[in-house]
Amino acid sequence: MNQGALARRLGTGDAVVIGLGSMIGAGVFAAFGPAARAAGSGLLIGLAIAAVIAYCNATASAQLAAAYPTSGGTYVYGRERLGEWWGFTAGWGFVVGKTASCAAMALTFASYAVPGPWWAQRVVAVAAVVGLAALNYRGVTRTAQLTRILVACSLLALAVVVVGIAVGGHATPANLTGWGTGGVYGILQAAGLLFFAFAGYARIATMGEEVRDPRRTIPRAIPIALFGAVAVYLVVAVAALLAAGPDRLAAATAPLTIAVQAAGAGGLDPVVRIGAALASLGALLALIAGIGRTSLAMARQRDLPSWLAAVHPRFQVPHHAEIALAVVVSVVVATVDLRGVIGFSSFGVLIYYAIANASAFTQPADQRRWPRWLNVLGGVGCLVLVATLPWQSVVAGAAMFAVGLAGRAVSRPAPAP
Repeated sequence: MNQGALARRLGTGDAVVIGLGSMIGAGVFAAFGPAARAAGSGLLIGLAIAAVIAYCNATASAQLAAAYPTSGGTYVYGRERLGEWWGFTAGWGFVVGKTASCAAMALTFASYAVPGPWWAQRVVAVAAVVGLAALNYRGVTRTAQLTRILVACSLLALAVVVVGIAVGGHATPANLTGWGTGGVYGILQAAGLLFFAFAGYARIATMGEEVRDPRRTIPRAIPIALFGAVAVYLVVAVAALLAAGPDRLAAATAPLTIAVQAAGAGGLDPVVRIGAALASLGALLALIAGIGRTSLAMARQRDLPSWLAAVHPRFQVPHHAEIALAVVVSVVVATVDLRGVIGFSSFGVLIYYAIANASAFTQPADQRRWPRWLNVLGGVGCLVLVATLPWQSVVAGAAMFAVGLAGRAVSRPAPAP
């Protein structure tokens, strides 16, 4: 079994596109509804909070990735800076949480692409997972090429939606009501749910072994991708609120569809559906790539079965990890409802980034690119947002971590003193 290194084929533009592909779609078409239920129009404040914490996390990830340019992201950084158990906790949270995100993106794609019966949507969702996993199997450059196309189409669709809302004639500032809905707790809960949308920049760091000149490329690509996504989310959120108001968004399973209808631009429904489908595919494609690389890193250290550490001799991708991921996600897609997945995923990813900030805080001066106070703000912010997620997500997330940590303790007992 080949456990060699991956090939460095990605430039700065490719890395930025993969990061954008992971973020554009995850929240624009899915997260505004739950966020509006938590905070009303205060979701805009939650969006700003999520963006600030995401920036802190992005700088920590970029600084660490420049020092440790290999696959695995915070799993590797936690092991190197804090110890094996911290690294495992981060990696486990990422793999399980983002596997749930894969299922969410596949189901989101199917719900927009197939307005038919639920069983047809499940079949289409599984087909999307299998098809994109097969594409990833063929090599990371193909992943980057398709992601570039999907991101461009998604951004075009969102631009059309925003312009349609602006000229539809029914959007009004009077819809910006309910700023106090849920109070401070509701705004922080909205921030935690919207953080789900920004977590895609981690995909750049987890693919550090495949980026050319990673010490220069990754610290540039991560902030660029994040700022681009923040700008898109802010514009779309304001447009949707002006068109539909927080109450209608809160009740919607497809918030942007409701927004264009409320704005008097219902003819854009097909554009919303196509844009949502393409954005979800782009996010799913990048998620599969990122989870495969973290699984590879964990398998190399025997924190996951060593079978997952195989690298394809021709395509130079972690093909066993991606095959296993496709099987697991297909099962989840066929059996689990979309509701609640966002909170569950946010729990795992926020713990992942709290560990990233703690790891970056310990880096020496010669490895630092940003001040330590950003690491403190990011770490505290992640823990606060975890505590304010819906209680069902907190319970499920805590149980998920307990299972993983107990499993590692049983399979790898501590050596005798």
